[in-house]
Amino acid sequence: MVWKILSGALCGLFAMVVSSEVFAQTDVIEKRQKLMKSNSAAAKEIKAAVESKNYATVEAKAKDIMGNAEKIPSLFPKGSTKGKTKAKAEIWENHDDFAKDAKALSKAAGELAAAAKAGNDAEVGVKVKALGSTCGACHKPFRAKSYSE
Repeated sequence: MVWKILSGALCGLFAMVVSSEVFAQTDVIEKRQKLMKSNSAAAKEIKAAVESKNYATVEAKAKDIMGNAEKIPSLFPKGSTKGKTKAKAEIWENHDDFAKDAKALSKAAGELAAAAKAGNDAEVGVKVKALGSTCGACHKPFRAKSYSE
């Protein structure tokens, strides 16, 4: 009788631990997807603002991306691979490279913000292209085209 109670309690405890781990993974995946969508929206706003030479918006949105980029590595903790995600296993296999790419994104966004603040048309154009290239350079090795489950 004691054995049945003990085994039932252990099964229940195991189920709670496993379900809380799955919930934590889902939570971090949702946070990083929200951040990446925010970066995408900011990039679209930058493009529109460059066309209208609204450099205050370019600067603000570039700073948003810069701040987000600094958070990226922490939103991909080891083990957060389960769930609806486009994150490739290479993120965790080459986490140092992944973190360097995030740092490069922050730097590129900061350089764009500085060019926009200075109102330098030519430099803004160069820095927008650099920011786009930096985003793409990370997506190629670390982002899948479709979601995994």
